[in-house]
Amino acid sequence: MKKPYFGRLLTAMVTPFDESGVNVEAVKKLVDWWLAHGTDGLVVTGSTGEAATMSVEEKKLLWTTVVQYVNGRVPVIAGTGSNSTAGSIEMTKLAESCGVDGVLIVGPYYNKPTQEGYYRHFKAIADSTSCKVILYNVPGRTAANVAPATVARTAAACPNVVAIKEAAGRVDQVAELYRLLPEDFTIYSGDDGLILPFLSVGASGLISVLSNVDGEILQNLMQAYEEGRVKEAADLNKKMVPLAEAMFVETNPIPVKKAVSLVTGIDCGDPRLPLTPLSEGALAKMTAVLRENGLLP
Repeated sequence: MKKPYFGRLLTAMVTPFDESGVNVEAVKKLVDWWLAHGTDGLVVTGSTGEAATMSVEEKKLLWTTVVQYVNGRVPVIAGTGSNSTAGSIEMTKLAESCGVDGVLIVGPYYNKPTQEGYYRHFKAIADSTSCKVILYNVPGRTAANVAPATVARTAAACPNVVAIKEAAGRVDQVAELYRLLPEDFTIYSGDDGLILPFLSVGASGLISVLSNVDGEILQNLMQAYEEGRVKEAADLNKKMVPLAEAMFVETNPIPVKKAVSLVTGIDCGDPRLPLTPLSEGALAKMTAVLRENGLLP
């Protein structure tokens, strides 16, 4: 297998909405913008894409639109996981029929399964599809952690499980994943601000929120580290971390959605309830950081 499997920098893309639903024309413009600014692949209908508030029909429209518009230029990965195993299988099959290159399967939220439950959930979904699968561990949203041993067990049982998006925020956990998993298994950081330390213990790519507005700095950082220019990578990291933090001045994707509209000039609309538009105070903080880094005039 190639590594990183889907490319080094995957953008967890926002979903632009208008009064009718998914803004298809804005999606196409944003795809072109992201591909011109460092993105190696697109993750559609993830947390940043507000998948939790989208209908099945909207997801199908978005997957089909992105797959057809990308037309093979980069991989397209659909977020199809939920807290229902049967529902996740149904959505995975639908995404596969839309032509996606892979699926992202989050650990079930709210249920708080045992490690055996995680394994059976992931295996049932992986067994239902010929798509390549990225597992997704994000305890901050699911309230429970997928143990590295469970990831390794799943990868051993399911040849189409090729990667994990690791967002537990723990360097030691990434190191343990690297120790237990095959050499060609891809570990993606799920946190922009932790990509440099994660690279140092075995990660090889990033599924990013920040790359919605600045993929170049992340690509340059990872390239510098890979080529042994560690001081340069650290200096880029010093600039990048405040940008990454600015995307989380309020709950993701509230800030980044506004940032995309400001930086690209492509209107993404407001987030859907229960998320609310970015507050004035948070907007001021975020725009100050964007200006400081040359992303806004």
